[in-house]
Amino acid sequence: MGNVRHILGISGGKDSAALAIYMKNKYPDLKVEYYNSDTGCELAETELLITRLNSYLGGIKILRAAEDSPEATPFEHFLKASGNFLPSPQARWCTQKMKLAEMEKFVGDVPSISYVGIRGDEDREGYISTKPNIQAIFPFRRNIWSLDVINKALDNENIELIASLYEQFAPEDKKEETLTIARTPLSRTFFYSKKLNALLDLDVKLFNKVVFNYLKTTDYPVGQLDEFPLIDNEDILVKDDIFRILEDSGVGVPAYYNPIEFEVDGKKGTYSRSRSGCYFCFFQQKIEWVWLLEQHPDLYAKSMEFEKDGYTWNQGESLADLAKPERVRQIKLDAIKKQEAKRAAMSCKLIDNLDDDNDAFCANCFI
Repeated sequence: MGNVRHILGISGGKDSAALAIYMKNKYPDLKVEYYNSDTGCELAETELLITRLNSYLGGIKILRAAEDSPEATPFEHFLKASGNFLPSPQARWCTQKMKLAEMEKFVGDVPSISYVGIRGDEDREGYISTKPNIQAIFPFRRNIWSLDVINKALDNENIELIASLYEQFAPEDKKEETLTIARTPLSRTFFYSKKLNALLDLDVKLFNKVVFNYLKTTDYPVGQLDEFPLIDNEDILVKDDIFRILEDSGVGVPAYYNPIEFEVDGKKGTYSRSRSGCYFCFFQQKIEWVWLLEQHPDLYAKSMEFEKDGYTWNQGESLADLAKPERVRQIKLDAIKKQEAKRAAMSCKLIDNLDDDNDAFCANCFI
């Protein structure tokens, strides 16, 4: 299948873990290289999942930045190098230094396909490497291709090329309709996503075959393959499927996803952690910080130690303030109110978008 590597980053979260299991079982002939970027700051539950996956998959390459540093963890090495300036949504040096740089060093300059576990019920793209030799593929989605590929393939300058491929591959009963859509230029009323969905609605496998053959005219890694089995993939996997894959495999779901009940003023709610990543991740919701405080008090205390010289994990609030009993009580009451509102309006789009499991704000980190 050409001199192209197949790589899959395992973050320690449910989606990447399920994707690794899925790829091993559905595409056993693909020589997928599994890797994990070890920050030294993961929860014990995450480390347990990696250990179980390592046994199931037959090996995971562990990448660890700053291995020769005298500091206890890669994070502490880079924190010291940054003058104790904590990472934040505006300055995510932790992701760049500990994960992305190590992944790109691991890949080198070899053409590589990176399989990303974004689900079919998520509306986000995830990390797309700036290196031209790394191409992202999304096996859980109806559209397996990244946004950059779609934008190039469906650009008006490629209309005739794409139409000629549909002319070549489309069955007779679909040829006229697919050619009509393929030859319709993009406009303000017929934009990229509309054209994409129109072609996917007609035939996903046919669309994938056309894109695959289009990529052969480019430098993209997939285009360097003689064949690519994922072009026949019509699976769309959502959250329930992810949990099923993990349970059925015996690997299991990371324990931090399990909701734990709490009670405030006679009202009951639950909390858990919604994502993988470092225990002090600044993308955590306030209720997740409370979860860490009560379930892993030692790690919460360690997170507090990193807050120096006015640098805090949460803008405008230190962890010392967040841990005060009245503040914890208020955060829990806010969480209960949100959970009650969600139960009362399950079909409300606004509420759906406030799902605790929505990690779209940190797509880069969980690779």
